[in-house]
Amino acid sequence: MKGIVLAGGTGSRLRPLTSRISKHLLPVFDKPMIFYPISTLLLAGVKEISVVVTPSQEDLYRALLGDGSRWGISLSLQVQASPGGLPQAIGVGIGENANSSHLVILGDNIFHGVGLGQSLKSLSMSSGAVAFAHEVVNPQDYGVIEVDNDLRVLSLEEKPVFPKSNLAIPGLYCLDENAAGHIEGLAVSERGEFEIVDLLRRYLNERGLRVEKLQRGTAWFDAGSAEALFSASEYIKVMQDRQGGLVGSPDEVAWRLGLISDQQLEGIVSDCSNSSYGKSLARLLL
Repeated sequence: MKGIVLAGGTGSRLRPLTSRISKHLLPVFDKPMIFYPISTLLLAGVKEISVVVTPSQEDLYRALLGDGSRWGISLSLQVQASPGGLPQAIGVGIGENANSSHLVILGDNIFHGVGLGQSLKSLSMSSGAVAFAHEVVNPQDYGVIEVDNDLRVLSLEEKPVFPKSNLAIPGLYCLDENAAGHIEGLAVSERGEFEIVDLLRRYLNERGLRVEKLQRGTAWFDAGSAEALFSASEYIKVMQDRQGGLVGSPDEVAWRLGLISDQQLEGIVSDCSNSSYGKSLARLLL
């Protein structure tokens, strides 16, 4: 399985912070936002990642992420010329890898929970798609999925006024090799773009959509607004201060998975030696 991080868009909910820089490069406590979704993919066992970016930000992402060798993986940048909805961005991320399944994550979605990586690793992706679900108190702000007691999908709606359930669809999806074909067959919505709910509905109509509920206790932040960005930063700080480790660090994850050596981690620590992030990484080597 390959990975896609969607890091395009205009970041309009975070203006003026995003007037000149992508929101996914903004800090969430002690590290760039983009580090968090990359960490999730690494924990899921993904070693080939495409990051979809806007043309104006390509050089900044390249300077930060490189080719993925920092984490012992292969990472490429794919440019989305103009925003046209999540399915369009996913199509850009798939590129020439249409024959592979993909784990797709939004660049502003932060997940943290015990066993999350192992749960993602254990997913069977022989065919179809997997939509994740997370209970929220404000489902009207998200794509909403309605399921029966056996987690069979009954309906999908995008930001409904009267939600049929409290299960929101986070920005995390598993899609099989049919994704590119389904995306090509989508129609533009009334909002003037392609909708992720319509893509999932294509799978549902073919009885190829499964639902996985994120375990109770799994934290999920859609860090696309100032309030959510602040809340996510507070959460990361509290968790790191209390537990002593790092949350959302691809450097730590890659080291723990054996993708990089102690010497490689020491080089990263040296580069960040004057920051709290660097000091946290240094403690791993003690």
